[in-house]
Amino acid sequence: MDIKIQALHFDAADKLREFIQKKVTKLEKYSDDILSADIILKVVKPESSNNKDASIKLNVKSDELYANKTAESFEEAIDLCVEALEKQLIKYKEKVQSK
Repeated sequence: MDIKIQALHFDAADKLREFIQKKVTKLEKYSDDILSADIILKVVKPESSNNKDASIKLNVKSDELYANKTAESFEEAIDLCVEALEKQLIKYKEKVQSK
């Protein structure tokens, strides 16, 4: 799977990039159809506490799956996105198998 990480208006630390790679790679156990993942990180309203926004777009063979979450840290936002995508991948897999 090809993973692209894009941090808008800041430089993501290597530790954060490794964390994202590890989490997103785990999604492969739900489906072999994942071609690539595009991750976008951004800080919204710097003065508020819940201001780390993460979105993940998974390109699968015949579809696109998407999750966008905001949390206090990028790690937490990525965790929430990955959980949402796990559910989407399970539904996607059931849909593909039923065809």
